Amino acid sequence: MPDERDAPAEGLMRLFRAAPFRLTLLSLALFAFAGAAFMAYVYVAAAGEARRRTDAEIRREADSLVEVYNRAGVTALNPVLVGRMAGEPRFLYLLMAPDGRKISGSLAESPVEAFTDKPTWIHFSLAEPQQGGPSRSTPARGLQLRLKGGEVLFVGADTGDDREFIVTIVRGMWGAGALVVVLGIAAGLLVSRNFTRAMTGLTEVISAVRNGDLAARAQVRGAGDELDQLAEGLNDMLDRLDRSMSAHQHAGDAIAHDLRSPLTRLKARLETALLDMEAGRGDARQGLRQALEDTDGVLRTFSAVLAISRLQAAGEAPNAVLFDPAGLVSDMTELYGPLCEDKGLEIASDIAAGLTVRGNPAFLAQALANLVDNAVKYTPRGGAVMVRLRRRASGEAEISVTDTGPGVPDLERARVVDRFVRLENSRNLPGSGLGLSLVAAVAQAHGGRLELGEGPGAYDGSGPGLRAALILPAVAT
Repeated sequence: MPDERDAPAEGLMRLFRAAPFRLTLLSLALFAFAGAAFMAYVYVAAAGEARRRTDAEIRREADSLVEVYNRAGVTALNPVLVGRMAGEPRFLYLLMAPDGRKISGSLAESPVEAFTDKPTWIHFSLAEPQQGGPSRSTPARGLQLRLKGGEVLFVGADTGDDREFIVTIVRGMWGAGALVVVLGIAAGLLVSRNFTRAMTGLTEVISAVRNGDLAARAQVRGAGDELDQLAEGLNDMLDRLDRSMSAHQHAGDAIAHDLRSPLTRLKARLETALLDMEAGRGDARQGLRQALEDTDGVLRTFSAVLAISRLQAAGEAPNAVLFDPAGLVSDMTELYGPLCEDKGLEIASDIAAGLTVRGNPAFLAQALANLVDNAVKYTPRGGAVMVRLRRRASGEAEISVTDTGPGVPDLERARVVDRFVRLENSRNLPGSGLGLSLVAAVAQAHGGRLELGEGPGAYDGSGPGLRAALILPAVAT
């Protein structure tokens, strides 16, 4: 058994492996790189500005001394240097004779080793004695130039204070950066822990579903973030999966129930035909014809189920083309004309020309045939069926079939498009309950929809009728 003391370590390792924590570390690394580059820029810019300021001060001081020398020579310059060194000198001075001897100044010798008579700038180190210890070396900068009489003047300044100031600023920025990194890691751990908890819940739900528990659902925290969107999407997917599984189970039960009777009749007719043939009596041909009709009904049921499954699996109509549905509607109305005449029904059409739809003509023809067939089947003698093709104000194409039959109650219209659903008033009529299901599947595959509404209303003891409309999206022409 694993040691319980290892659990915190394993949890910490999972926390470190979590994507949010790794992203936090990556962000901190990028921030640290950007911060280091920024501090390097600040250091270079500040050091450059300090050097330019120091150079300007040294240049002004040197120019003022050169002006004194040009007016009165060394005899006037030397007292000025001594006077300035006597106070609190801000500068370092050295005045040398043409042969290199020191005349006066605060420096023992010039830091410029190879002087070419041109004004020369130099960085050098200045040794400052310390009480009770070795001398301290501080940075300095100076300018050396030759005067008109051949003397050499050196003016410098201690830049140690400037460097200490810049270093202090950089150290403060490094400290602030380190604090930000520590706080960032702490925030990353907190975010990673919360994210891991939420993802653990989602993982547990997925694991439960994989083990067969379709009732498991993810918790929506109410934060409205991506994790909540993921949980809502997962729950919606599981709801659809649950409904799909229930629908498949219901479809299987419905197929078994609806096919039991025709298959039983088919078996009985075949057995009866076989007995009649063996006994030499009866009309075996008639039994076989009836058996073939029952077989055709079973095959039609399976064909409808297969067509619906194909459309739902594909998600869109296969082999879709642009065409004018006016010919299809006209042909379908003409096809059902003789059947309506035999049943004593009146069938008419109202077809708008010049419409264009994108779809599969064969599937749309099957869907329209199902709508007209339902209308003819459920409309009593003396009734009427109207087939209409028109363009809606929205630009959508509408193919509708209106009848004067019993109609469908409002509460049943959402359910009647499900597979194998048959209302009580249609139980004594042939059919499998797949007609409107196929029409709805065809409409959805074409990006449209099936709308069911009330027909022309009750009249002469029948009605209110049903208006079934197949709505197809508008097509730009």
